[in-house]
Amino acid sequence: MGYHSEWNLGSPGGFDYQRINQLIGKAVWERLNRLRPIGLELDFDHPLLYPVNGFTGMLLQAHRARAAGAKSMIAVVAEEETLSTVTENINLARRINDREGVPCALMSPQELELKNDRVCYRGNPVAVAFVDFNTDVMLKLHREHGLAPLLQAVRENRVINPRGTEPLNAKSAFEVLTGRLKDRFSPDIVRRTPWTRQFYPRRTDGPNGEKIGDLIEWTRKNWDVLVLKPERGYSGKGVRVGRVHPDGDKAIELALKAGNYIVQEKIPLNLWAEDTPWIDSEREEVIIQRVQTDFRSLFGPGQVFGFLGRFGGVPTNVGSGGGVQPLAVLRSELSVREAARRINSALTNMKYSDVADVIETQKKMALDHNFTYLLGPIKIALRPRIITEGQLAALRIYCAEVWKACLTLEKMWEEGALDDLVNLEEEELEIARSQPWKGSAAIFASDGLFSFGSHPEAE
Repeated sequence: MGYHSEWNLGSPGGFDYQRINQLIGKAVWERLNRLRPIGLELDFDHPLLYPVNGFTGMLLQAHRARAAGAKSMIAVVAEEETLSTVTENINLARRINDREGVPCALMSPQELELKNDRVCYRGNPVAVAFVDFNTDVMLKLHREHGLAPLLQAVRENRVINPRGTEPLNAKSAFEVLTGRLKDRFSPDIVRRTPWTRQFYPRRTDGPNGEKIGDLIEWTRKNWDVLVLKPERGYSGKGVRVGRVHPDGDKAIELALKAGNYIVQEKIPLNLWAEDTPWIDSEREEVIIQRVQTDFRSLFGPGQVFGFLGRFGGVPTNVGSGGGVQPLAVLRSELSVREAARRINSALTNMKYSDVADVIETQKKMALDHNFTYLLGPIKIALRPRIITEGQLAALRIYCAEVWKACLTLEKMWEEGALDDLVNLEEEELEIARSQPWKGSAAIFASDGLFSFGSHPEAE
């Protein structure tokens, strides 16, 4: 049950964080069961819970197709200030270089060079590059440093993700899926897309087909059930949510002043919430705390790489103070709701000191794995999020439908049907046009606000 809140077709993360998350989550689960057997069979090792494996495989396949010579390498390219802090980029480069035996390195874009008219890094030709930032950042860095080698890599179709995904990456694309052209998409994708409109003074139609004469005033009157988001943003920056941010006038003023915002139907909070165990260190008790959950699907051409579990407040983004959650496939013969209830009950009946010791072990493992992001150490949930094999099968179908929807969006953009929804400056559009996507190698993400069966009832 549920919706996608946004898609990330630019440079989605989480592919290796979930691997680390699973290792820590499994160790915590085994230790909790030694303290008090919970009587559930959970699988932390399902291949789809380790998305880095599929992603790495796609990069290696792209390398084989585009390499020219034994020294041709894979480049992992990120902003200079993130090279020592974004652990999964560090791990990805090491993994490919050490385990797969293919030359791979993490670098800033200004470290790329041209040698004999070939894109190189320290003299070695670059066959493919995973670029961990969007085209607006690429253009900004190009103006500062002159990134001719990287732009040549784009033109030579060596960049993953292709820059041609950028016009489809704006959240305003959801207006296409919920507007007059929605018949071009599958019913399931349309059903899972929250009503979305670009936010500026205009007339339009509402979530139930009603006529809206003034979108700004309509948003003001209906603020409790709406969300305002930047069309192009990340880490929850600039997002304002009805009731969570009760001052609708202030949210509207912010959006109008900044420009390039969308207004979106708010997905009911209970649908993507779960009750999970936590410790209250002041009262020295194990308590149940309600959190919001997020489920990121990571997929590419013809395959699902895997999933990332997140939790926190509204929004759940790690960059806004959220955390990550281990995932586990339920092997016992009972419902997801009952499995979650049983884990919660077992942990709240354990001694506080025992659970606190487990959490200290969890924190130590996180430090040992450099489990950090831009804000520092990443929070990890104590209880895994439960999913079934049948739900994983359904998610495979869902991811294939999102991929098809993006191909349709690309075709519409090429036809000029999205010109009023794509707010890119001409130089960005030129970069996008120089490397069309057309279903080639890429890693896409769909952030789902889903329930797998253990959400609380609406209040």
